Amino acid sequence: LLSISCLGDCELHTSCGIQKCTTDFVSFTSHLNAALEDFDLEFCKALRAYSVCTYRNSKVCRGNLVYHSAVLGIGDLMNQRNCTKNGPTSSTNSEITHDLCNYSSHTEARERQGGEKTPPPTYLFCGLFGDPHLRTFKDHFQTCKVEGAWPLIDNKYLSVQVTNVPVVPGSSATATNKITIIFKSYQDCTDQKVYQAMTDDLPAAFVDGTTSGGDENTRSLHIVEKVSGKYIEMHARYIGTTVYIRQLGHYLTLAIRMPQELVMAFEESQDLQLCLNGCPSSERIDQSGYLPLPVMGKLLPWGAASHPRSGYTLETATTKCHEKMLVKDIYFYSCLFDLLTTGDDNFTAAAHSALQDVEALHPSKEHWHIFPRSGDDGVGRDSKFFVSLELLRLILVPYL
Repeated sequence: LLSISCLGDCELHTSCGIQKCTTDFVSFTSHLNAALEDFDLEFCKALRAYSVCTYRNSKVCRGNLVYHSAVLGIGDLMNQRNCTKNGPTSSTNSEITHDLCNYSSHTEARERQGGEKTPPPTYLFCGLFGDPHLRTFKDHFQTCKVEGAWPLIDNKYLSVQVTNVPVVPGSSATATNKITIIFKSYQDCTDQKVYQAMTDDLPAAFVDGTTSGGDENTRSLHIVEKVSGKYIEMHARYIGTTVYIRQLGHYLTLAIRMPQELVMAFEESQDLQLCLNGCPSSERIDQSGYLPLPVMGKLLPWGAASHPRSGYTLETATTKCHEKMLVKDIYFYSCLFDLLTTGDDNFTAAAHSALQDVEALHPSKEHWHIFPRSGDDGVGRDSKFFVSLELLRLILVPYL
């Protein structure tokens, strides 16, 4: 069989790499003793490694008879030994085959190749929720108009675009009703996958109907439905990225964690990314770092177009937001702004869920909460954003 396939296309056979997969399998199993108790366990680990190796070579081995014979043989052996498709795999010192589509193992691979200790990867967080409030990869916090379609992320590996629509007449505040995500093709880990969510349509599958990318055994990219029609998670292991999408009321929220080195892998023409650089100054609702709160038909503290009465006063909005968020950080004050702007209680849940997503995905616990502070240093690492509640009370007394 080897000679036949080589006569057909020796060059293809050479580039295919199936021989390396087979050699590794023989190496993994040559020392095993069928009489030992752990034989089946170790043999199944070797078979799974063999299977992953053949999948990695599936494209270049498409016309190779030896490759197809090996794939069939692996399946037969796994059935005979009752091996599960998912589970641990055998590995060599030079290569960990089952980690090729696992970003967290890339550092280990570089260490083996270079012989030097490398620092663990740095992860960044971005979130969008409410009217809409943006927390950038730099932990800057902004409230923006950004009506229509805007790119949150656009790099070599991932594109995320959101569409925002006005929430109440006469207000510049908008909220997200559509999210489109493109996971770009990456080696043998996944083909390009497109996900799209809209208000009242939060699917647990990509637009092609699949729920994963790449090999089902490695699960390098997959969608998990947490609450039907309300909350899904996407896990892209091959790029170390996690995405949460929720629907709360009529609008969507998004939270994402991604390695810094991949976030920064973009072309000069891709510089318009809200998660990376924030909103353009012309799209900011907050002025000089202060967020105006609409109360009783006025936009305070610096005045703007009138708003319809939301049904909430500062006092009742404070009470409502305090039910979900005991800590008076930026998420609490975002809740106040959204309630006073729209009167929609769902924005309280959105702010609370956004904080929960930060706690789940943000890599630095000490940066989960960003608090209002006086002086010119601002909120977190951004410009001054919110005045204190006590100052707001003084400003708004004439209007209450």
